[in-house]
Amino acid sequence: MSSFAEYGFFGALLAVGLLMGLAPVIIPLLISPRSRGLKTGETYECGMDTIGSAWVRFGISFYLFALIFVAFEVDVLYLLPVVLVYDDGTYAWRDLVEVSLFVGILSLGILYAWHKGVFRPEAIRLPYTLGANGTETPSPRSES
Repeated sequence: MSSFAEYGFFGALLAVGLLMGLAPVIIPLLISPRSRGLKTGETYECGMDTIGSAWVRFGISFYLFALIFVAFEVDVLYLLPVVLVYDDGTYAWRDLVEVSLFVGILSLGILYAWHKGVFRPEAIRLPYTLGANGTETPSPRSES
């Protein structure tokens, strides 16, 4: 193949990729209805009207739980190529030790979070409760 044909093939792939990336953004702009009502600017939460302010404080346990989830999702991303490469069998014990060490280090994070009480339901309680009129009142746990 000549170099012009190779660049043409690369340019065609680039154009198709850009088209496939931009199409889901541009098509809804062209075909979606344009309605601007009173509800358009309000906070949307699962189809229910919000009570009180949308700017509420969350307990740190939610963030810790999310970080642990992300760590183990990344773990899966690293383990899949390892499993595909280590099917040779010549270094089976070494491969098993390496993968076990990797999973073991990540499991220490789970044990630490468990020890700190991240997974207990009372650990993820908000520091306040919302009343019927949307006012914040301290929860019994946060007063102590």
